[in-house]
Amino acid sequence: MNNVVLIGRLTKDPEIRYTQDGMAIANFNLAIDRPPKKDGTKEADFPKVIVFGKQAENCGKFLAKGMLAGIQGRIQTGSYTNKNGDKVYTTEVVAERVEFLEWKDKKDNAQQSSFDDMGFQPVDDAEVPF
Repeated sequence: MNNVVLIGRLTKDPEIRYTQDGMAIANFNLAIDRPPKKDGTKEADFPKVIVFGKQAENCGKFLAKGMLAGIQGRIQTGSYTNKNGDKVYTTEVVAERVEFLEWKDKKDNAQQSSFDDMGFQPVDDAEVPF
């Protein structure tokens, strides 16, 4: 079984490119916190994420550096030979599903919730019947 679920913040804006056939490919890295060590120090991992197709285009439109995203996909490894002749091994997450856990307006980089966009207003807990 090869299944990965990650939640983290983008380290930079997604990079979008297109294949010769016109399929979109988005690349970005997520910053994912590790559990704190016993001495309280914090560390993070920064896996590379690849997204294809319409989802990749949506990542380019709606995600930006610092935003929280959820990824469901699989681990993929590969290798290539660099210009020095050294073999370089790669590991990345191929996303099958991307959840935008924060929304933003690209024009002014202001974050906003999708509920605000739909006209919903927050409700006081005392008004909820359950």
